[in-house]
Amino acid sequence: MSKQKKNRLQSCLLILFIISIVGLLGGVVWLYTVVSQDVKFVYGEPDPSLSFYKNFVYTTRLYFSEENLLVDQNNQNEDYYFEILPGETVGQIAYRLKMNGLIENSETFNTFLIYKGYDRKVQSGYFLVKPEMNGIEIAEKIINPIPDKVRFIILPGWRMEEIGGILPNSGLEINTEEFFQLVRNPSSEWLPTDLQGVSSLEGYLFPGEYLVDRKITTIDFIQLFLNAFLEIMSDEYLNAISEKGLTLNQAIIIASMVEREAVIPEEMPMIASVFLNRYLIGMKFDSDPTVQYAVGYNINQATWWTNPLSLNDLRFDSPFNTYLYNGLTPHAICNPSLNAIKAVAFASETPYYYFRAKCDGSGYHNFAETYEEHLENGCP
Repeated sequence: MSKQKKNRLQSCLLILFIISIVGLLGGVVWLYTVVSQDVKFVYGEPDPSLSFYKNFVYTTRLYFSEENLLVDQNNQNEDYYFEILPGETVGQIAYRLKMNGLIENSETFNTFLIYKGYDRKVQSGYFLVKPEMNGIEIAEKIINPIPDKVRFIILPGWRMEEIGGILPNSGLEINTEEFFQLVRNPSSEWLPTDLQGVSSLEGYLFPGEYLVDRKITTIDFIQLFLNAFLEIMSDEYLNAISEKGLTLNQAIIIASMVEREAVIPEEMPMIASVFLNRYLIGMKFDSDPTVQYAVGYNINQATWWTNPLSLNDLRFDSPFNTYLYNGLTPHAICNPSLNAIKAVAFASETPYYYFRAKCDGSGYHNFAETYEEHLENGCP
């Protein structure tokens, strides 16, 4: 074969090869266009931040998924609250959804989340998954920035204003002023039988962690805490309180003072004994936390518990100021923990009438029988 013919043949083959490649690429582009349009029709537009390669991969995967995300595959026969933990990956979430019988194919679900860009929008919290929901509806549910249930925490020693203060950012649909009004003036129409007659619910909003329906009413919200309080008040505690000659309300008032005075939980029974000893002989409590409660919010310190108290604070005229007024405060000054309540019910038997913080910063207290000893326990 002549060199001229050989070159002509090579040119023809090259042209055929190029035509084949162009045709193949054209076919691929046409096929991808068809596939992409079908997937967009079913699943919506993809995340615009996806690279072409990732878009191609996840679009193709969804195309061959047989649209199983559109089918109700929830094996639960009733409403199910699914929790997503902070920091969980979408792969872990998809796996747990499958293990809980809420979806059938975790890989397809994971693919859909990434295709839509939902993998960066998944929220933590509890989400209500209904039996009739399909995979797409579940995916759209878990990217809602407001979950169906909210984790609400009351810390021991909080007063109602501190509880109300976190309501606006809690995700709950509760009006703070309505909450305050109901706590300050509870109605016998909705109070539990064992709490009928209390003038304020301060002290009965039991500290702890609660899982709360986002659309809960204010009354039901308060009743969550009251029911938790009543559940922990066993006959053993109630009988021990009664044997000390106290009503439940009196015990809670003293427990609230113990809660705010104690730094070390193991000292609570000792502090409770001092308050009970004083109460039995009609001696003023002289408790700083009662003054803090009376004074209220300190703008400069940004706290409800002013520390240290000034001489003017100690002279603040209020029935809650136990430096000025004898006997128990009108109601509790905070919401005490179970430890504080138990400390009153099973208070140590001691001869002490005074206590003050040790000077070493440990949080422990020195206890004294007489005022003279009490003065000697003062810091240099």
